Amino acid sequence: MLGNNIKELRKNKRMTQKDLAEAMKVSQQTVGAWETERAIPGADTLSELADYFNVTTDYLLGRPEKKDDNAKTADIEDLDKMIDNARSFGGKKMTENDREIIKAYLKGFYDNKNQGK
Repeated sequence: MLGNNIKELRKNKRMTQKDLAEAMKVSQQTVGAWETERAIPGADTLSELADYFNVTTDYLLGRPEKKDDNAKTADIEDLDKMIDNARSFGGKKMTENDREIIKAYLKGFYDNKNQGK
């Protein structure tokens, strides 16, 4: 994914591998290795490439710009199911009331945590 994205961005600018190599201060062989994914640019170089092509590093890496909110909902639902199925903790039996308290605490914890982002 990364190699293909670099290649497409380079071609869209009508650049050769040599042109990009000069712009990034690396060898043409290095650019070729990135594009064929025989090598991966380091974090600093990845950031420079993103700046050069005016894209995000997430775009270069093929990641979505925004994480799927449904994944967060699924995680919370999985946590709810796990707590509902818990019968004991630390060798002590959990009551229904215990499970409800734990779920309420975790919901509050994660709601507060997500507000800070």
